[in-house]
Amino acid sequence: MHLFLALCILAVNPSICKGKDEKKCDVVPKNNYIEVGSDINITCLTCSHGEIYWTLDTSRLNSSHTVLSLRNFTHQSATVQCHSTDSQQVIGGTTINTYSKPCNISCIWHQLDQKTESQPDQFTCKWDHQIDPKLDVNYTVLHSSAQREICKTRQTTCTVEGVITNMLSDIIITVRAKTADWEVDSDTREFQPAHIRKMIPPHLIVTSFADHLLVEWKRELIKKKCRCEVKYNELFPQTKLNKALNREQHGNMTIEHVESCSHYTVSVRCALLEPAPWSDWSQEKTVLTKLNKNHVRLRLWRKVAEPQKNGVRKVHAMWKEIPSTCRGTFTYTIEPTLYKEAMMGGNYTETLCGESGCDVEVNQDAHRINLNMFHNETLLVVNAVHVPAIGESLPQVTDIQTSALEGVILVTWKAPIQPVSGYMIDWTHDGNQYNWKETNYTNATLSGLLDKKPYNVTVTPLFVDKTGHGTQALQICSRVGGPGNVTIHINKTNAKNALVSWDVKSQEECSGDVVKYIVFYRKLDRLELWLNVTVIGTEQSISLEDLLPDTQYEFYVKATAATGTTKSTEMFFKTKRFGRWFITTLVVCGGVVIILVLSLGLGCAISWKKFREKPVPNPGCSSLALWSPSEEGTGSIWQFNNPSESICDRVYTEESQKTSTSPLGSGLNPNPAFYQTDEYIDPDMASAPETDPEERLKPAKTQHRSSPNDSIEPLLPENSPCSPYRSQTSVENPGKRPNKQNKHSPVKQPDRKTPVMVYVTLDMFEQNQCK
Repeated sequence: MHLFLALCILAVNPSICKGKDEKKCDVVPKNNYIEVGSDINITCLTCSHGEIYWTLDTSRLNSSHTVLSLRNFTHQSATVQCHSTDSQQVIGGTTINTYSKPCNISCIWHQLDQKTESQPDQFTCKWDHQIDPKLDVNYTVLHSSAQREICKTRQTTCTVEGVITNMLSDIIITVRAKTADWEVDSDTREFQPAHIRKMIPPHLIVTSFADHLLVEWKRELIKKKCRCEVKYNELFPQTKLNKALNREQHGNMTIEHVESCSHYTVSVRCALLEPAPWSDWSQEKTVLTKLNKNHVRLRLWRKVAEPQKNGVRKVHAMWKEIPSTCRGTFTYTIEPTLYKEAMMGGNYTETLCGESGCDVEVNQDAHRINLNMFHNETLLVVNAVHVPAIGESLPQVTDIQTSALEGVILVTWKAPIQPVSGYMIDWTHDGNQYNWKETNYTNATLSGLLDKKPYNVTVTPLFVDKTGHGTQALQICSRVGGPGNVTIHINKTNAKNALVSWDVKSQEECSGDVVKYIVFYRKLDRLELWLNVTVIGTEQSISLEDLLPDTQYEFYVKATAATGTTKSTEMFFKTKRFGRWFITTLVVCGGVVIILVLSLGLGCAISWKKFREKPVPNPGCSSLALWSPSEEGTGSIWQFNNPSESICDRVYTEESQKTSTSPLGSGLNPNPAFYQTDEYIDPDMASAPETDPEERLKPAKTQHRSSPNDSIEPLLPENSPCSPYRSQTSVENPGKRPNKQNKHSPVKQPDRKTPVMVYVTLDMFEQNQCK
């Protein structure tokens, strides 16, 4: 029994020990909130894990102790972990958050009514507190050492309404900040009532004079010393003047060096002696200064035109007009006088002018232009300028140079040898409106120019009582703009290329010279990348090559200058289906085919016409003759086998036999029947006996034409392609036809039938022989 209990105790005891060790494997304390800059100790319960090390967020700390001391901790939030060196496992960790206490507390004692000074009825305190904006913080303002609550808020400012008691003694203020996890009090601040009392703004009066402004104000706390500050400005920036006031003293101040006919805004504020807060600024007063005679600067100048044929010159006198804010009536008169006479004095004719310019005419001599300005009919200012004589030898500046930068023109020049009192620079962009300024240096900066306008700049040296000759610089632009608007054109398209062009037109007078053009093009598909080709600035056309036939393209042109770039609108074109070479080949081949067809047709037409016009032989105009069988071997063979002569063409009539020349003359057979008859076989003679050869050599008796009732048989073979002839025989039965023997045949030979040759001639062309 005892042994069983002992075994149970031994079995349960390791589990108990293990549970105790697990509770110790951790880092304490957990999730602490501490004040910024304070210290904290953190302990790692290792559970016998051996050596350890610490990490702060992701940084390893140089400490292997189980207790980690963090001094002057300033992190807003950080995670601290304890690690086992052997297993690299995290034993435990904690999060440390910091908070700060409110600081920079300031309080003022003031009143709600800002018109009449009385006992202050409001107490306002402000402070700074650097915390996470997401935190929900409640603030409480505590008054005096008794820590009495006077205000609660969630903001960093708090105002107490009503009169606070015990304001005659020092005021001690503490601000408490509290959240769900922490609470902290600020350092106490002690204030004296006189140091935190805020005065109401004083009452202001401003009087304008010709050369200064008089500022006066009245304050309520007249029995106390105070300090005041006057703020005034013409435009910007503001100018502030300070002045201290004693008891029973109201404030006044003189503002000098003010511009004539200008508006000034004036305001004033006061405060008790430091460190009392300033009152609010008084209501602003705006006044207009009067015209100061000593400040009037007409800055008279002139521009002399080229002389006319009679030597008369037109002089344009100009001056800076009086500001329109100046009150009163102003009139101007111009009085041109000869320079020699002007030095001696005298009266001359005056010309009434406008407010800023006037034109007068002078001759070729030197003159002095006098300007008189009247204010309310009282002469106020007299000014004069010199006009040199034509051809007068006077010095002038040299090597004048101009440059433009960001809308400003810089002018430099070389001074003449003679000493000068100054230089007058005038400039214009249209020849009508001039600007001018005077300087004592050999350089000037011209500003306030119109953008992208060309200017003519002239520099004239000034002497004590004269002016030299002006030197004009080359025209320069205040700023050079882009290259202008680009307009594109499609000149011609083929199957694989397109000729495009463009032109640049600028509406501005000062546009940059184009350095290069970039032509962008692509197929009409938003997924396609833009291709580009660069063209020099002097070219304004290009042929886009390697295009696809029958394809839609889009393109645009970008012009680039040293001063900027401009881009044209996009334009579309479509390449042709077939190229020019294909169309040319097709046209040439078609032309050749047409010429061949026309030539063939024309040849056929000519052949047909000849065939239609060829006369057809008339068998009715034929003659019949007997041909001796003895001549068969010569005449018929020669007649029908002569390769140079067609048997269809040689046809002779009886009349032609009589009139024909002897065949001896032509070297032929002297037998005329040889050329006149064809062979004809008489059936009766065919059965007759053979005659004597001499008889057969005698001329055959010519037979006349047979009647139309004679039968017609082919004279030539049926397969002859051109024979229009037919053999002519009597319609009588050949067996019954009487024998017609030749006169020269003495003996009749009926036993031998010798064929008789008959030659038929046709009169093919002589139609009048056919009877």
